[in-house]
Amino acid sequence: MTRPASFWALSSRCFLVIGLALAFSSCSSTDDKLPILGQRQAVTKLVDGKPVTDSSYQTIPDFAFVSQYGDTVTAKTLDGKVYVADFFFTSCPTICPKMKVQLKRVYEKFKGNSNVMMLSHTIDPAHDSVPVLKEFADNLGIAGRQWLFVTGDREKIYDIGQNSYMVTAQADSTAPGGVVHSGAFILVDKAKHIRGIYDGTTEAGVDKLMADIDRLLAEYKS
Repeated sequence: MTRPASFWALSSRCFLVIGLALAFSSCSSTDDKLPILGQRQAVTKLVDGKPVTDSSYQTIPDFAFVSQYGDTVTAKTLDGKVYVADFFFTSCPTICPKMKVQLKRVYEKFKGNSNVMMLSHTIDPAHDSVPVLKEFADNLGIAGRQWLFVTGDREKIYDIGQNSYMVTAQADSTAPGGVVHSGAFILVDKAKHIRGIYDGTTEAGVDKLMADIDRLLAEYKS
């Protein structure tokens, strides 16, 4: 079967991102703390009235999306939480069903843990309205606010996916369903730093994610 160009572009990017995450992890094998991924950014602050420029790791910026319950979800909603982010759409005919089966494993393992959340962004907001997301969550057996499914402005979702979470999320008329996205799960710490990127379509990838969530939670206890 001939694959569309978008398939190979997405696959290449997924392997590159996951490979980079593994490379960062291997570099820190002597330290039990997870690495911080992403580029360092120049930050200028006033110290004693004088501007001082320092560098810090990129963080997930503020955002405003709408959850399956119809309320606004912002970065503040995730304050004090370790969370897993992903990008999907409810009518996805390819990798999304596998991803949701795997992410539900994470949900079940950490269910009731107030320090852990999941945030799934639809990349097809024209179809995935609040009622559609609520029905989707209900069908998965998800209740409460530990796993939020969010919709919003399409371009803002694409932008935060590609420029902040470092994954592919964009429209593509040649792709199944008309959109193309990464199958990655992104682990974010309480300071909004990315601490790991995992293959969300495989059991092995998600086993590693769950082990790393435990490692990350342990950092806050030490």
